[in-house]
Amino acid sequence: MNLTGKSELIQLLDRHGFSFSKSLGQNFLIDKNILDKIINASDIDKNKNVLEIGPGAGTLTCELCKIAKKVVSVEIDSKLEPILNEVMADYDNFKLIMQDAMEVDMKKLVHEEFSDEPFVISANLPYYITTPLVMKFFEEDLPVESMTLMIQKEVAGRMTANAGNKEYGALSVAVRFYSEPKIVCTAPPNCFVPQPKVTSTVINLKVYEEPPYIPDNKEFFFKVVKSLFSQRRKTLVNSLSKSPYMNIDKNIIIQTLNEMNIDINIRGEKLEIEKLVEFSNILLNKIV
Repeated sequence: MNLTGKSELIQLLDRHGFSFSKSLGQNFLIDKNILDKIINASDIDKNKNVLEIGPGAGTLTCELCKIAKKVVSVEIDSKLEPILNEVMADYDNFKLIMQDAMEVDMKKLVHEEFSDEPFVISANLPYYITTPLVMKFFEEDLPVESMTLMIQKEVAGRMTANAGNKEYGALSVAVRFYSEPKIVCTAPPNCFVPQPKVTSTVINLKVYEEPPYIPDNKEFFFKVVKSLFSQRRKTLVNSLSKSPYMNIDKNIIIQTLNEMNIDINIRGEKLEIEKLVEFSNILLNKIV
């Protein structure tokens, strides 16, 4: 079955009485070239386990099963279950879990399905859960080696933005804190059925084996980051001293910047992650 062929895919879906859900952000990939780039960027072989979120009709899933040790796909739409059961019937290294990915106990899944072995994520993610789901995988301390994701172009831009760029923000810092992001390719709307209104981007997030950034207190560090970017037009001093996430005296913030030889009128968006970690550590030591 050629699922990258639009007519054949539509016939399959029609036979099962399937209709696309806008609320679930369903757009199925039909471009073989983009599909190959996702597979190549995922760096999968017969010894690697794969977790896929939102398999759709199984276009990417089939290709993953051909080369991976095991593929576990999590799908929220019950209407896709009979379609996936048909499409994936010949693959004994495939497991379908019908559940909302945001509600899945990922530690339990990794233990039961992968025996706690390292795994990679390779998926055409529904746009509406991209950021919360990526952060879920980062923050739950799972043995994820990499994520190769099809996401909205604008979100990919924010994930890969450097300090000083208008797209640089809390998401940029969080992604670089946990991984090394790299743009793989872009995918215009005509690569999907139905066609989305936005251009998509394939991004690879290679998770660090050893984290290069080690704040003294990770929770405090991310509170500082959220404070700085929740009011980006303000200076670092003003945004942090008026933060809804923490209560820090303005004079202590100024003292910290002076100690680091940083202009007290600087905005948080001008600081690379290394400086943000250093700033967070010095600031924390002054208030504890």
